[in-house]
Amino acid sequence: MHRLMRGELFMLGGFVAVAAVTIALVMPPAIDPAAAQWTQTPSGPLTAADRDLLFKVRQAGLWEMPAGEYAKTRAESQRVKEVGALIMKEHMELDLMVRQSAKKLGVALPDEPNADQQRWMAQLATQRGPAFDRDFVNLLRAAHGKVFTTVAAVRSGTRNAEVRKLAGQGITYVMRHMGYLESTGLVDHTQLPEPPTPSPAPPVAMAVDTRRHA
Repeated sequence: MHRLMRGELFMLGGFVAVAAVTIALVMPPAIDPAAAQWTQTPSGPLTAADRDLLFKVRQAGLWEMPAGEYAKTRAESQRVKEVGALIMKEHMELDLMVRQSAKKLGVALPDEPNADQQRWMAQLATQRGPAFDRDFVNLLRAAHGKVFTTVAAVRSGTRNAEVRKLAGQGITYVMRHMGYLESTGLVDHTQLPEPPTPSPAPPVAMAVDTRRHA
């Protein structure tokens, strides 16, 4: 009887092994999530980070152009009015660039600002005078600082030539816009995120003097 049970167990183990091999052969291979997020284009591979850059540049214009329009009638400071007009005009240029790049890359862009941007627009639409000047400048300065880190990171590492070109143009515009906003004298730098703390530097090996001293 024990001999029979051992034989049955041996046969069962064989069936299990054959079934496991069969499943492994017919099941599709696991897909690397990172690899699944990129596609090949004539200008190089397009990654999720590349797409995110296109989205962020597009959405930045979708709320900053109306905000610049608000500055014409709601700002008290003449410099804030001038900065609003400059940012609105230059975001129109940048918006055209990102739409052209997206068309080449086959990327569908958003057609409205994100939830935070819509809330900022609603806030500015209710303000006038010094309150508008202060919030307009600081909201836009903080937003430009955030998008700058994204654009710079993609510019430094993207494998896509079209995205690299757009990111380079974006850096130029964002840097200029931060300068415009800071020229108003209204930016509260204490409210901006601090630069990240650098990683501790590895210990430096001390040079060993191998010369013999008399």
